[in-house]
Amino acid sequence: MMHPIHDVDVLLLLAIALSSKRRPAELVEILAAADLIQGAIPSQVKLGEAFSRLSSHGLIAEVEERFALTPDGQKIMAGQRRKADTPERSFAVKEKLSGYEVTGEHASILLTADQLAAAIAAHQAFVKVAGIKRPEPKAPETSKRAGQWRRPTAARGQKG
Repeated sequence: MMHPIHDVDVLLLLAIALSSKRRPAELVEILAAADLIQGAIPSQVKLGEAFSRLSSHGLIAEVEERFALTPDGQKIMAGQRRKADTPERSFAVKEKLSGYEVTGEHASILLTADQLAAAIAAHQAFVKVAGIKRPEPKAPETSKRAGQWRRPTAARGQKG
């Protein structure tokens, strides 16, 4: 069984699923997807641990320096509602991970700090050059008191 389930594990599975739909994804593509999903990239240490943990549990695999979900990883990601938001998707993935049973032994993916740092720097450089801005959180609108609108008394017609 896979316990405990870390948030970075869920984020990494979501990011790999998003970035490797047509072919295995490069590390920088996975980081871009994680940034898109969460609005930030986890630390190098947490990412390295997540890659190692998920690969040793047979959920992700490395293919010629690119990464993809294994068939078990695809099963965990399957059945997501199309219109589900990120918290809903994360909860569904955590739920499936909690019941996941590891079968067999799997090679662990060990990424170096240099590999992770280079990919993070490449992504940040792209964001800067492309001029991508994060959407500002919207302030809650102040709602006026609900009720019937009435004209001021001076503007009302006086019956005489």
